[in-house]
Amino acid sequence: MMKKFLLVCCILLGISAVSRAQGGGGRMSPEDRAKNLQTQLKLNDDQTAKITAIYKAQAVKRDSIRTAANGDRDAMRSAMMPLMKETNDKVKAILTPEQQTAYQKMMEEMRARMQGGGGGGN
Repeated sequence: MMKKFLLVCCILLGISAVSRAQGGGGRMSPEDRAKNLQTQLKLNDDQTAKITAIYKAQAVKRDSIRTAANGDRDAMRSAMMPLMKETNDKVKAILTPEQQTAYQKMMEEMRARMQGGGGGGN
């Protein structure tokens, strides 16, 4: 009985670790987010450094918005939307036209996943 319990615990731990590593876009560090883009969009080191700085500035603003909202999800959401748009615009400005197209597609896919509750059955 104890072996089964331990096995279940190990499986659950493994699943949570994998899911956290795969998709926690809001929980990834600015450096991890930039590295992810570097891999997906084939960014050069200069682009990656600039995007890391953008993401770091966004993280500071996001934390202050979260603190100011004091648990009010609607207030937080309305303040976050312009911040997310501003961040995306700054990132796009650093990308080449081909990278911008791929980035836009990534953002649309992410938005669709979020709106679909993680599914994708359109």
